[in-house]
Amino acid sequence: MPYLTAEQQNELREIAEAIVAPGKGLLAADESTGSIGKRLATIGLENTEPNRQAYRQLLFTADASMSDAISGVILFDETFWQKTDDGTPFVELLKSKNIIPGIKLDTGMVELLGTNAETTTQGLDGLGDRCANYKKNGAQFAKWRCALKIGDGRPSQTAIIENANVLARYASICQLNGIVPIVEPEILPDGEHTLEVTQAVTEKVLAAVYKALSDHNVFLEGTLLKPNMVTAGFQCPTQYTPEQNALATVTALSRTVPPAVPGVTFLSGGQSEENATLNLNSINQVKGVRRPWALTFSYGRALQASVLKAWAGKPENIPAAQQELVKRAKSNGLAALGKYVSSGAGVAGDESLFEKNRVY
Repeated sequence: MPYLTAEQQNELREIAEAIVAPGKGLLAADESTGSIGKRLATIGLENTEPNRQAYRQLLFTADASMSDAISGVILFDETFWQKTDDGTPFVELLKSKNIIPGIKLDTGMVELLGTNAETTTQGLDGLGDRCANYKKNGAQFAKWRCALKIGDGRPSQTAIIENANVLARYASICQLNGIVPIVEPEILPDGEHTLEVTQAVTEKVLAAVYKALSDHNVFLEGTLLKPNMVTAGFQCPTQYTPEQNALATVTALSRTVPPAVPGVTFLSGGQSEENATLNLNSINQVKGVRRPWALTFSYGRALQASVLKAWAGKPENIPAAQQELVKRAKSNGLAALGKYVSSGAGVAGDESLFEKNRVY
């Protein structure tokens, strides 16, 4: 990589490898103001800055054992600059728990002209300066989400190539500023498509992403991938087992993701908390297909649904809510090792967390 020194490469590699250390994954707490408002509304809380700060403080002040399974936290810009009630910056609080702070860098999606309601993601303007500022203030990694749809001729080649190039440009800018880019090409689960269709589309999309990363001279050892698990559409009448989902997922990755990539941090994609854990566990138990990368989690809803329900916006419920977070984190840490044995769902039960045409 001619534009990165050996020191820069080593720093990026070390951060990426720390994020996907055995039995560890990410807490995605990077919901936008609008998205977190939807979560708070489910427990009757108004979407105000103090309420958003109180909820994120609840998450980040959970028992220190959380760091046994949580290696890093993805933050939204507002959250990145917030502090606890005693004045401790959230970033410093996380670092004190040996948790790596990260930042969501994209600024949302816009429609692609001439496509069937397909999108690309904004945020490249001024990205270098923003990366430098976040790095200076403690961010070590970042995330950028693109979303593609299945059905009615989608994803189109236009959408696949455009989103792959946007992800690659973002990744190269991050690396120039010492930030590990997490590349997220999410294939939305909306629709009746089968597991086999999802696998084929996933392979096509990931192949385009890694071609673009190569074209942009991105240092793969200093990146991570955040893809969807390969599952059928949520409206598909055929039900597949975790073992079937796992084999399709690992097969798709083995055909497209270079072994130089340190790890894959799956999004939960609207699965229930328990299903997201069971599928991750099965992915780490697949036999007969090479798995040269760490396969772990980067969950938002699948780590927080029970937390929100247990909290209900009441101060006296904070300890119980934090226990739910630690429980889900440890369950997924075990699943990242293929060692999870179900002990039952959390407070949120086994309810689906699917959102149609999800934005955040």
